[in-house]
Amino acid sequence: MVITRIADGITRQVETFGDTISETLFEPVIRLGVTGLARSGKTVFITSLVANLLDRARMPHLLAASEGRIAAAYLQPQPDDTVPRFEFESHLGAMTSQTPTWPDSTRAVSELRLSLRVRPSGLLSGLTGPRTIHLDIIDYPGEWLLDLALLDKSYAEWSAETLARITPRSQAAAYVAAAGDAQNITKWDEPQAKALADAFTAYLNAAREAGYYDVTPGRFLLPGDMAGSPALTFAPLNEETRPPRRGLYREFERRFEAYKARVVKPFFRDHFSRIDRQVVLVDALGAIHSGPRAVEDMRHAMADILAAFRPGTNAFLSSLFLGRRVEKILFAASKADHLHHTQHAQLQGIMEALTREAQDRARFAGAETAAMAIASLRTTTEDIIPHEGTDLPVVRGTLLDSGKQAAFYPGALPQDPSHLLTPARDGAEAWLDQDFQVMRFAPAAVTLKPGEGPPHIRLDRAAQFLIGDRL
Repeated sequence: MVITRIADGITRQVETFGDTISETLFEPVIRLGVTGLARSGKTVFITSLVANLLDRARMPHLLAASEGRIAAAYLQPQPDDTVPRFEFESHLGAMTSQTPTWPDSTRAVSELRLSLRVRPSGLLSGLTGPRTIHLDIIDYPGEWLLDLALLDKSYAEWSAETLARITPRSQAAAYVAAAGDAQNITKWDEPQAKALADAFTAYLNAAREAGYYDVTPGRFLLPGDMAGSPALTFAPLNEETRPPRRGLYREFERRFEAYKARVVKPFFRDHFSRIDRQVVLVDALGAIHSGPRAVEDMRHAMADILAAFRPGTNAFLSSLFLGRRVEKILFAASKADHLHHTQHAQLQGIMEALTREAQDRARFAGAETAAMAIASLRTTTEDIIPHEGTDLPVVRGTLLDSGKQAAFYPGALPQDPSHLLTPARDGAEAWLDQDFQVMRFAPAAVTLKPGEGPPHIRLDRAAQFLIGDRL
């Protein structure tokens, strides 16, 4: 085990050495990771970002675009031969057709390379010609990222923490009962193990639907081609003092270690450890709608997500010998188009407060962080309507479920984020002053003029923060 870890470390350092030398002497590469938990809008973010970098008329706050220094942008084959290509064209087609639909969500790692020909600025503008900068975008499920925390835990620790956390939840009642019945089992068969794993997976899916974010192991929700494999057929059990060597507890312990070794570590080694810019998309409005417990759960999830990163500055020697660090992290509250622009500042403030702990840790390590309220694809228009003697700021759009046009007011977000975070930390069952509503909007039909990407909110500001300094 120790030899394997040493070999993995040497391999990563050799790969990093080669990548750093190549990027420094030839064509720079920006590796941008895009993640977020379910329904946060990762696929739409990548599709709209790439489309708006190819056609930049809607990107005034990306300085290299507004200054006319991006001479060309074009898609190339991704550099990793074993990673599926992000299906940009089909996703963009779904979003911009005459009858637009949302593209399929992220279910595995994928990658896309966008190359930019950029003219230098300042004193160098007249001395050198355009250079090529590659933007490698890596899309991966946020549930997989949370799995990195499992590497530092034993099966006993993970089981105890998981059972203590989920036992009070109604969604876990069936599994908790099944786990109790499985105590001290010495003779077991594979259908019995699979039934326990299926019951635990059913809980994870129900918890995610209920707005919980601590749904690990992540591959149980998105198994891909590993569905049904022993590495994904285990579940937490109450600790046994002297478990028999061939008992179910020991078998689940072995499979838990296999999951870490065969699933989590390869993901970290092959994809995650090579990222140097990161955006974490967050459906903050969905959490607020789900209630105080979901908001507090999200706050913990954001801290756990950051714990997986190695934030800091990629100085030449440190990136050469110690591996890459994540230099910039953007926490983006998605679906800002579900609010009138007069509430965007409140949404950003809530996003700042939700990720305060995560941002403080990243800044202390030397990384630059930011929080924004964005919409990768704008689906609504704004309006003011009279309501009970006052003017109500609303958004109008097409409801996803019914196809009907609707005006929507989700409720007034507080100016002070502590009005949400304090009851969330205190374990409140519901918001005291009002309910917050959420709607699911279908993408709006758009007519794009030559040079225009899809309409958005602050996607150009997000791009400027993430890659502007390298352009």
